[in-house]
This record gives sequence, structure tokens and C-alpha cells, in this order.
Amino acid sequence: MENALVRVAGPTPYDSPTHAFDEAFSGPDELRAHYRDAVAALRACDLRELSRVLDEDVADEGMDFRTAGGDRRRFPLDCVPRIIERGEWQVLERGLAQRAETLNAFMADICGERRIVAAGVLPARVLESAESAEADMPAIASATGVHAAVCGFDVVRDADGELRVLEDNLRTPSGLAYVETIRTILDERLPFSPPADRAPLGIAELLGEALRGAAPPAAGGDPSVVLLSDGPLNSAWWEHHRLARALGIPLVTPRDLDLRNGRITARDGGRRFEVDVIYRRTSEERLRDGARNPTWLGALLLEPLRRGRVACVNAFGTGVADDKLVHAYVEDMVRFYLGQEPLVRSVATFDPGEPAVRAEVLDRIDELVVKPRNGSGGEGVLIGPHSSRENRARATRRIAARPHAFVAQETIMISTHPTAVGATLEPRHVDLRPFAFCTPSGVRVMCGGLTRVALDRGALIVNSSMNGGGKDTWVLG
Repeated sequence: MENALVRVAGPTPYDSPTHAFDEAFSGPDELRAHYRDAVAALRACDLRELSRVLDEDVADEGMDFRTAGGDRRRFPLDCVPRIIERGEWQVLERGLAQRAETLNAFMADICGERRIVAAGVLPARVLESAESAEADMPAIASATGVHAAVCGFDVVRDADGELRVLEDNLRTPSGLAYVETIRTILDERLPFSPPADRAPLGIAELLGEALRGAAPPAAGGDPSVVLLSDGPLNSAWWEHHRLARALGIPLVTPRDLDLRNGRITARDGGRRFEVDVIYRRTSEERLRDGARNPTWLGALLLEPLRRGRVACVNAFGTGVADDKLVHAYVEDMVRFYLGQEPLVRSVATFDPGEPAVRAEVLDRIDELVVKPRNGSGGEGVLIGPHSSRENRARATRRIAARPHAFVAQETIMISTHPTAVGATLEPRHVDLRPFAFCTPSGVRVMCGGLTRVALDRGALIVNSSMNGGGKDTWVLG
């Protein structure tokens, strides 16, 4: 680091929270052993200057995102890495692999016999009211048996220190390119070297194996893979560029694809070729619209999907498995499909469609988190303990009128992590977005992920659209 980042003054005491688990501090200015070197080095430098340099690096990389309103914003990067010891990671790794296997088994089941409904484990109404269900799912079921080759999870740590899954993300899990770029920037700029036993990310290897493994059997040993994006207006256009480059595959837009003789062909420069696997990163994720007419994706892909001539990652219809209401039943799914106990628990989730459960939810509205079943980005979320009487009353009316459209969860006081705020370190709430990849050799979980941080003091929603940022995540050992 440059000398300008070295600070002479002593560190400001860290204001350890009493209401939440802190990832780095076990008590008032008492560091956990695996954080001592990193925090000491950061406290000895000019955090304000380091943050400024990182912001410039983010700008140079073009690392941004598009808000729901269409504005492009630079992705906020915090300098303090999250550090997870290997023993704890191994438990989480096994639990997420178990969860990914379970959710793929669920998708295969609902494309066929629906044994889980017949057994009374999952109410039929949950599937019948799922907005992400695709009528064509049985006809285009994956020949490999893998519906979600790439799985993202939102993992939080509760006040007792237990890691739990808050949400599952299977339709279009995002964030991989941010993970890789954050690590590249911080490795260059941090005032200390990362531990020698830090596990590598291996994003290109894992994602590439998952994509190639999803290819139809007729594709052979060297399938042709493309990344399909809407183009510059997509909120994650920057990420699409980075991932395609890292994977060494063409980045294509709808105008580059054609349907010819039942096969998808793509144009890359002056070359045209047949496509075996489409890594879909488009905003459009449905084969049919509300009137059951084919979307542009459906018009293009339905025929080759039915014929087994192309695969899509993730498969159409996987939104059913990351439906927030379905999340309430995932632990039961693990027991049903695998005959195992869940290794990583879900945050307690309640289905208001059950009359007795709905009565409890409405009675405890001031204690619970209420979410629109199909919402995203933190929009429309009610955090009962932090909400006004008027907002709770409005949520009560909405749940009573349309119980199937909402889900409730226990309020989790998610953990905090030291975060650079001006010239000091202050606690800010964080979650973790790890990724699992379903490959021909089994489920593989990337060592690390995107730690997301709520940059406003006391805020619990970490999404970038709600002033959230990102941290690197180190897995030791």
C-alpha cells in the first residue's frame, strides 16, 4: 500500500453491539482470534483514504448495477473482509449441498408424479398458486435430471451465532462476478497479505463445469455454451460481460440467436454455430405470458427444449423452488427426498394459507417479517418490530385478503461486521450469498461468496438497491 494509507493516530474503540452476534468481536474490543491480524492492520491505516482508493478501483472496473428506477450506480465496496474458519464452513458447505440436491429433486418430482403433494408434505395449493410455475415444465424436463445447475442462497447468522438460510435463489442467481472482482481489487489494495491458507474461489472452473454438465446427451464431450443477456439495459449487464469473459464463451443478445431446423444457432462476430447450452441471464424468465402466449424466449426455445436439442441454465420453472412460500417447506423436503435431517436450518417461515398459521401471523404481526411471496430486492418487506402501526395494519388487511400472496418469517437480528465508516470501523449488519454448482461429479459449493452489508446504521436489508454494499469472504484452512 501507499504511505498515504498509513495512519499515526490510535484506533477508535469498536462499539460492539449487544443485540446481535458480531462476526469479528466477541465483546467490547475483544477480537476473535481469526480476525486479529486483519483488523489490526486495517486499524493502523487511513480507512478514509483506503475507501477512496477502492471506490476509484470500482469505477475503473466499471463495477455497477442498475436500480429498479433505471439509474446506474457504482457498487459500494467495503475494505474489511469477512473471515470464516474452515470447520464452520465445512458444516455450511455440506448443508448447502444437501439443500441444492433437495431442491433439484423437488423440481424433478413436480415435473412428474408430484409425490410430495400426494404424501401431504406440501399442500397442492402452494404449487397451484405459484406464479413461476410453467405449464411446459413436464415436456421440457432436464434430460440430466438437474434443473438448477447454479444455486444461490441468502444465509444469515442469528443472535445465537447459528447460520441459517433466509432465502433460496434458483431462477437467476447473481453476484458471481462481483465476488471475483472484489477479491481482485482487495488483494491489490489491502495493507496486508491474505492468509496463506485462504481457499481459492474457482468461479470459472465451477460455473464452467456446471454449464457443460447441463448439456443434452447428444451434445457430446465438448458442448457449445453461450451466455444470453438482454443487453446494456439489463441491471447486471456488467456482470454478464465479466462472466462470459472469465468462462471464455460468447456473450449474445436475442438478436444474435435464431431457430433453424429445430436447433438454436448463434452469431458471434462473423461466425454462426449451433448452441447446446444457454446460460440465461435475461430479465425475461418465462416461456409463456399471463395469457399463455409464448414470450420471445418461448417462441425461440420451446421447440428445441422439447426435442432435447438445447439446455437452459437454470431450467425454466425453477422459480417454483425459490418461491418464498415454498421456502417454508424446504426442511420437510430434505427429510422427504433424502431421508436426512437438514444440516443447515431455514429461518422459521410461516404459510398464511393455513388458517391456524394465518391467525398466529396476524396476532404476531408486530414481531414478524412479512414479505410479498414473489417480491425481490427488499421491496414491500415489512419488518414488524421496526414498522409503524399504520404499516402493520395495512399488512394485516393484505394478508387477510390474499393470504397466498405473502409469507412471514421470524425476525432475525442478523449478525454485524466491522465496516469502514469514514475513518473508523463500525458494526453494520451483513448476510452471505454463497453459491452451489450441480455438476456431473456432484454438488460443489464455492469456498466463499458475496458478503452483503447494509451500509446504513441499524439497517437490516442488505440489497444494493437499499444502500447495501459488498465485502470479500475468506474461508480459512
